[in-house]
Amino acid sequence: MKHRVWMRALALVAVLSLVAAGCAGDDDGPGGDGDVDCATVEFGCVEVGAEDPINIGVSQVITGADATLGQDQVNGINLALDHRDGTFDGENGTVLDHEVTTTVEDDGCSAEGGAAAAQALAADTSVVGVIGTSCSSGALGVADTVFSEKGILLFSASNTNPALTAEGTHQEFYARTAHNDRIQGAIGAEFALGEDVGATTAATIADESPYTQGLVAAFEQNFEAGGGTITGTEQVNSEDTDFQAPLRSLAEGNPDILYFPIFVAACTLVIKQAQEIMPDAALMVADGCLSTDTLKNAGADAEGVFASSPDPSGTADPFYADELIPAYQDAFGSAPLSVFHGHAYDATNILLDAIEAVAIENDDGSLSIPRQALRDEVFATEGYQGVVGTFTCTELGDCATDVTIGVFEAPAWPVEGGAEGGAV
Repeated sequence: MKHRVWMRALALVAVLSLVAAGCAGDDDGPGGDGDVDCATVEFGCVEVGAEDPINIGVSQVITGADATLGQDQVNGINLALDHRDGTFDGENGTVLDHEVTTTVEDDGCSAEGGAAAAQALAADTSVVGVIGTSCSSGALGVADTVFSEKGILLFSASNTNPALTAEGTHQEFYARTAHNDRIQGAIGAEFALGEDVGATTAATIADESPYTQGLVAAFEQNFEAGGGTITGTEQVNSEDTDFQAPLRSLAEGNPDILYFPIFVAACTLVIKQAQEIMPDAALMVADGCLSTDTLKNAGADAEGVFASSPDPSGTADPFYADELIPAYQDAFGSAPLSVFHGHAYDATNILLDAIEAVAIENDDGSLSIPRQALRDEVFATEGYQGVVGTFTCTELGDCATDVTIGVFEAPAWPVEGGAEGGAV
């Protein structure tokens, strides 16, 4: 299928009560003018010696079945650092005449991994801010709390669970360039109900992670609101390998579509097993499964599987296709591994711009970077033109207020190994 049904999330925002609210910035903040007493200001300052680099923490999954999700973002972060001087030349640019380095921790795409990575990075007093986590399970009530208690900004490019930016659960120092899954779940449901699938019944599978549970909840709510019927729902463990029992249970309801927005390893197995147990049902996943490894390991069974995801081709910035993607291929030897490299690229640049805005340049060439002022500067982001969209942060940390979500049919997924194609 060649016609598009992707939608710009800006139009859905009003429907979903996600209208962006301007963040309260402090016009009287430090702005690099040296009027902050780091000994008394809340959360203090990060002190960067005259000859020392600015250290950015990175919390991503870089090993195991979901490694493509995190490594893709590490690649995006490194490209942002490379292009800081205006060119992709393999040499990192500088910020206020200081080099920029990263300290990378593997968050394992889990609550336990997120906690361990957060504790390690929070203990490093040189870490100015953190790009991460990969998965919502590593952030929600875990890393977002650890970093907020220390006054360290946690800026995610791929967390999408709604609770991370909701009243009552949002942590003060947490923000994201990734979309809110209240948007993605609604688009998934609308696509399932639309002419491409024409589903009137659906079954769902979630795992233990807040990412999958949030997406399933949004899908079910919008599918039923659109006149559809949920015939059954199952929760599985992400480390399981045999999904025949839950699939046979769901098959009894004879659903038109099975929606299972779970991560790569389990998702690949569900695809293969569902093709045998419920061959007449359409299959739909989300961006947590959209990976080079899924296409490779599921093989022919992946053909025809729908996946919702940020749509890289939806960006109006020609820099993305004309410069960033060729630079990615040159630097790492492949097309993007997943779909959040651009979001990580933008998050890195927003963070570095904020450092430039609030850092106090001392007479000896050292820097003092107030943590609270840095957080406030990022949250004051408005109309930032990134490579994957325009970012305006709300007071609850949702910065992706104008994004494009697509639905792709395998093998034409927007990852390395996907056939040439686009959103269906």
